[in-house]
Amino acid sequence: MFKKILIPVDGSEPSQKAMEMAVNLQKSFDCELYILTVFRHHSLLEASLSMVRSAEPEVMDDILRKHASSVAESAKKAAQELGAEKVRAFVKNGPPARTIVSFAKDKDVDLIVLGSRGHGDVEGFLLGSVSHKVTSLAKCPVMVV
Repeated sequence: MFKKILIPVDGSEPSQKAMEMAVNLQKSFDCELYILTVFRHHSLLEASLSMVRSAEPEVMDDILRKHASSVAESAKKAAQELGAEKVRAFVKNGPPARTIVSFAKDKDVDLIVLGSRGHGDVEGFLLGSVSHKVTSLAKCPVMVV
């Protein structure tokens, strides 16, 4: 039934639970697991509004990418420790919900399993949560854990 399952992770407890659910599904369907961590571009405008300023603001994207890679690799390792096979980790840059949906479409994913709440920011309060956006934008089934 499922050949490819996407698990967006951000290091939060709900994304960990979603990953555990996806690993259990993998055991039933013998499918591939794609772990995805999305980071947002660091805006110099946002940085200028912050009380804390980096000495080198142009390297913030590199710092965010490195952290996102660490989160994705940690999730991959955790999935493997739970018995998952055929697991790949990816890192993308962009608006989280749209990037998740776009990635799912590009990889021809059959199911997205994601946590109900994550490490969202103010945008989540103003525009709705990532999980809500993904469920409304995705063309494949979405399981919110």
